[in-house]
Order: sequence, then structure tokens, then C-alpha cells
Amino acid sequence: MKSFWEQRYGQKEYAYGTEPNQYFKATLDTLTPGKILMAAEGEGRNAVYAASQGWEVVAYDWSENAHQKAHKLASKYGVQIEYHLASLNELHFQEHTFDALALIYVHFPEQIRLQNHQKLYQWLKPGGHLIIEAFSKSHLSYSKKNPAVGGPKTLSQLYSLAIAEDFEKSTLLQLTEEEVQLNEGRYHHGRAQVIRLFASKHS
Repeated sequence: MKSFWEQRYGQKEYAYGTEPNQYFKATLDTLTPGKILMAAEGEGRNAVYAASQGWEVVAYDWSENAHQKAHKLASKYGVQIEYHLASLNELHFQEHTFDALALIYVHFPEQIRLQNHQKLYQWLKPGGHLIIEAFSKSHLSYSKKNPAVGGPKTLSQLYSLAIAEDFEKSTLLQLTEEEVQLNEGRYHHGRAQVIRLFASKHS
């Protein structure tokens, strides 16, 4: 799997473009800047946007090519991001470190999804906010018709509204399954079915 991402991020172009995800941007813009963790951030488009809005950004990904391109993008926009070249298993932060946590198209395999979500969520402060956009289980029919829209090809790696159950002690501000039009670089292009979650962590 790592070799797949190294190959995808090794191309000159940015695989998912350089503009932030629309839902991430719209949701983040409602929050007061603080410290945010960007999970499996790839080439940095969302991290760079957050930094440009005054957030202290910490990001991680295991792809060396993504790491390099994220720093290149940050330099282009004149912002600083703290980007860890690591897998989630290799990361360690103090509990309640971050004011916000974002998972934008982060699809963990089913057998480790809950464990990984709980590890990430412990790092979010009480009162902090969680932002998720990911492909839904209904998306599989969309990607079969149009491979250019992207997304996992295995049903177990796609999400349903039940994803909210992974994050206990939350107040749901939004939890929807929606059809959207993606125009995010070469690999997210076309109609898609997504899960959107915005929540605050209980104090």
C-alpha cells in the first residue's frame, strides 16, 4: 500500500490539486484558529490552507513524496506546517493537544479503523472539533461507473453514517450522506457519494 501512495504522489502534478477540500474549508472557516492535526495529509493542500488562515498545523503521512510536495506547497504560499513523515502507529502526542482534528478522505482498513480513530480522538481537546469527509459505501457504484472519481474499491474500507459511533462523547453538528461533485485534481473528479461529519468533543 505504501508503494501505491509513493507512486501516486511521485508525479509532478498534485494528485488531488492544491486547493483545499471544499467541505474542510467551509467548516474550518467557522472555527477560531488554534492547533489542528491533519491525519494522513498527503500533499498538504488542506494543511497549507489551514496555516494560511492562522492555524498552527501539525500533519502526518508515511509517503516521502507527499512530505516533500507538502513542504513545497507551504513554501509557495509562505506558511509553516509541522509535517511528520510517519505512520499513525509511530506518532505520540499528549492527550488533549489539539483544538481541531481533520480526516479528509482517510480510509483506514476496517480491522484497524476504530483503534486508529480512537487514538486520534484522544489527542483532541474537550470542546475541540472534528471534521471528516470520506467516501460512503454507496460510492462504490459511482467509482465503478467513473474510476476518475477515486475512492477505495473495497466496500469494507468505505464508510457509513455509523462512523459517528467511533467518536464517543461527541456533539454532532453535522452528519450527512451526500452526493457531491468533486473537482480535486486528477484523482477526485466527478460525482461522488460522501459522508460528512462535523462534531465537537464533550468536555
